Amino acid sequence: MTGRWTYLMDMDGVLVHEEHLIPGADELIAELTTTGTPFLVLTNNSIYTPRDLRARLLRTGLDVPEPAIWTSALATARFLDSQRPGGSAFVIGEAGLTTALHEIGYVLTDRDPDYVVLGETRTYSFTAITRAIRLVEEGARFIATNPDATGPSREGSLPATGAVAALIERATGRAPYYVGKPNPLMMRSALRRLGAHSESTLMIGDRMDTDVRSGLEAGLNTILVLSGISGERTAELFPYRPTRVIGSVADLVGRTADPFPEA
Repeated sequence: MTGRWTYLMDMDGVLVHEEHLIPGADELIAELTTTGTPFLVLTNNSIYTPRDLRARLLRTGLDVPEPAIWTSALATARFLDSQRPGGSAFVIGEAGLTTALHEIGYVLTDRDPDYVVLGETRTYSFTAITRAIRLVEEGARFIATNPDATGPSREGSLPATGAVAALIERATGRAPYYVGKPNPLMMRSALRRLGAHSESTLMIGDRMDTDVRSGLEAGLNTILVLSGISGERTAELFPYRPTRVIGSVADLVGRTADPFPEA
């Protein structure tokens, strides 16, 4: 497989790990930038704006332009704009999500909204969750940015969007529509952002259940890196396989024009 590739890549576990640069990530980004290769860094995290994430990556030594960062919050906003332009939403989330919705012209309200939109936040409010439950019961459509049940912290796991969505679903009997990975909608929205085609796009991720699955279902070639969540043994448990498995993105440096060498 040769030709000009477009790159989509997960952030945590692929480029950084617990605020530290994964060796080779800076060289990969520099190579893609220098060669003019289109790329986007993806994250299911809806807390931060692209500007916030650019600053975070800069602190690790990674220079990723703000337009090259694509979050589940941005994908959710684009989805809502395509479904119901100029609508309204009751939002549980932080600046990454509220900013994305404001930018598409959505009104944020707790009175008769078109949607309840659930994202990730550091401090979930029981009052806000209760309000979300009542609005869904009253007919608001239920959207969640991503299905991740937990998120990491220095003290251990934290409940994340998927866990709180399950609580609201159990209380209302209404399941949310998840926009982020593993929904291939996240990949397709990224492709549209770049004006790219699935046949010549590569998804790099560290998780079989989200990154590889969503890439596969969107018709992309996929690379699993072993620098994050999924290991080789874990990968063998799934009924699907990535196109290639590598140790880390360092193995792609110098090979971005031909990431699939012939065996």
